[in-house]
Amino acid sequence: MGQGTMGLAGVLSLAGALPAGTSLLLDVGHTLPPGGDALSHGRGLDCWEVRKHNSSEWCHFIRSNPDCRLDGGFLDYLDGVFCVFPPQLLPLAVALYALWLLYLFIILGVTAEKFFCPNLSAISTNLKLSHNVAGVTFLAFGNGAPDVFSAVVAFSDPRTAGLAIGAIFGAGVFVTTVVAGGIALVKPFTAASRPFLRDVIFYMVAVFLTFVVLYVGRIRLGEALGYLGLYVFYVLTVVLCTWIHRRQRGDGLAPPGPWEPGEEYRPLLPSQETSLRILTTALSPLDYRKWRRKPWYWRLFKAFKVPVELVLLLTVPVVDPDKDDLNWKRPLNCLHILTSPLLCVLTLKSGAYGLYQIQGIFPVWGLVTLVASALALIIFITTRNEEPPKYHCVFAFLGFLASAMWINAAATELVNILRTLGIIFQLSNTVLGLTLLAWGNSIGDTFSDLTMARQGYPRMAFSACFGGIIFNILVGVGLGCLLQMTSSQPLVKLEPDSPLVWVLAGALGLSLVFSFVTVPAQCFQLGKAYGVCLITYYLAFLCVALLTEFRVIHFSTP
Repeated sequence: MGQGTMGLAGVLSLAGALPAGTSLLLDVGHTLPPGGDALSHGRGLDCWEVRKHNSSEWCHFIRSNPDCRLDGGFLDYLDGVFCVFPPQLLPLAVALYALWLLYLFIILGVTAEKFFCPNLSAISTNLKLSHNVAGVTFLAFGNGAPDVFSAVVAFSDPRTAGLAIGAIFGAGVFVTTVVAGGIALVKPFTAASRPFLRDVIFYMVAVFLTFVVLYVGRIRLGEALGYLGLYVFYVLTVVLCTWIHRRQRGDGLAPPGPWEPGEEYRPLLPSQETSLRILTTALSPLDYRKWRRKPWYWRLFKAFKVPVELVLLLTVPVVDPDKDDLNWKRPLNCLHILTSPLLCVLTLKSGAYGLYQIQGIFPVWGLVTLVASALALIIFITTRNEEPPKYHCVFAFLGFLASAMWINAAATELVNILRTLGIIFQLSNTVLGLTLLAWGNSIGDTFSDLTMARQGYPRMAFSACFGGIIFNILVGVGLGCLLQMTSSQPLVKLEPDSPLVWVLAGALGLSLVFSFVTVPAQCFQLGKAYGVCLITYYLAFLCVALLTEFRVIHFSTP
């Protein structure tokens, strides 16, 4: 891109960054005058313009431009790539950022799978929720935690709101086409008619509401609450439909039966292990017998996860109702009394609250350390290694909070690094959201659903495709926008940063209509032809989306 002109692609990718009330009218094929005055008028240069300058000016541009400041997070990725690395090493910086991006997805996946979801399951068991209610509330939250937290973080800054929209819509298209089509290819089956129609109708309503919000360009308090209210209505509908179905079969909506510990967890003989032995065993993220049986690529991937798992084991307690001792590890759980609160105060607002000096003298983290240490000592003295205390369920709530803070911290870094990559490559937030962010957050669900289908449960896997994304869009948009509202300004502006948003919304709506029409037409018998059609549709959509992003295809925006 020339130093004095900016192409149409670069300008339209910046459209979402314009201040309220500013309009940008461009004709196809025209360029802006030198200096980008149309953009710099009103609030300074946009950060996307850094690559238009000489490489010797990059660092000064980044550090002097308010638009280049990343909100939240522990690392300043823009300063790193444009100031720490010399210009000739830009490819190396991008490669390192890409590797760190992959590792952040690993952190999100491990935290959600092994710490966030088990604690939510324990909480739902403790609250004696039915399986259906738990499935569409706590477990849906656990499975969609990376998506929802990423959306909340992205909505916190108008400059990255496009990431949230792109990721929510992009994941929706990916799951309803590639994942659903893959299930039909792996294991042809007959779908459950009423749950399928219910979920598709609710999801189409949610997509339509989001389309209207994007068209209007803002979301008010009532609309944000409407998203959450619609999800509550969806949960009630699921419970009612399940109750009616079971009543027709003659068995009521019974709560979960009493818990029976699995035989594999029952010790043959009572053991008296020392506290040090329990601590070292509990902190080991490796099962050496399993390690020897697994192939080399599994071991390689496990080696990457071990540091993450070790840190999580140190800071996040896990309550497991499937174990005889409920996963009570007295020395480690007492250590969690100290590490979990410290984690929360040091990650909330990137440590701003934890480092705050009380009366300008004593830091908050110091006070938390003193109080938590005293409480941990009391619990250690008053409990035994062999038997969990009666209040052990409290550790599930503590683990839920600590794992949520880990996910939020990783999601913040994820959003910041994606914005940095967008600035480097001159890409809109929407295309980054519908590709990298959507794929990264959906890859775990993809493998789990396809594995479930191979094991003979394709109907369950197919239902999970739609149930999860309903939670993501309604809670992701509703909660993400609600948290950004204040009493003085009860609305959030959602201005699409490129025409790709409308392509994405249209593609998602069309895929839902396609399934809504063709699945009943096939008497809900889904075979390989249906799967091939869905995957082909996604590939065609991806081609159109990329061609739109790079201005090969032009669309007139609303």
